Amino acid sequence: MSAYFRTESWSRGVELIVAIGKLAEVDSHRTAIDLRTTGVTAQLQADMEHGLSRGHIALARQISAAARALGIAADPTAVQDVQITIDALVTAEVRPFWRAVLGYREVGEEDLLDPHSRGPSIWFQEMDAPRPHRNRIHVDIFVPHDQAEARIAAALAAGGRLISDDHAPKWWVLADAEGNEACVATWVGREH
Repeated sequence: MSAYFRTESWSRGVELIVAIGKLAEVDSHRTAIDLRTTGVTAQLQADMEHGLSRGHIALARQISAAARALGIAADPTAVQDVQITIDALVTAEVRPFWRAVLGYREVGEEDLLDPHSRGPSIWFQEMDAPRPHRNRIHVDIFVPHDQAEARIAAALAAGGRLISDDHAPKWWVLADAEGNEACVATWVGREH
């Protein structure tokens, strides 16, 4: 779960980071803060097994309140998490290669994470049978639920096509003009 706050300067961004640092639950929920010249991204990192908790949601509300108190606006259109999904017949045989080549760390039996939280996570999806006429690596883009339809509309207007909305509002499968797939997913159903 991420939030992006537009700031007009580094000093305003630092003010927000200091305010977030004073929140009681910030350390216990593995909060990642990214300061850029144009804004601050606060990311609450979910537990890989259990997803987002009510505590994550409460902390997200506190972070938003701290930003509002400083007169800093959230920009929900700028929020996203990107994950690359690799389909494999035997994920245990391909995962070590990707861990080594990317310099990532293994989390569980399906995920690789950038140890510095700079790159997208890698998720391995086991296939039952080869799919020779379909790509085996795709990108998952997680956005706030109220931003999904706009993101999908923009992708379709840019030449994409809808492959499946069978799992909406959790995710939609889109493809570019050559059939390369991407899933637009939301956090709906990921909290506990």
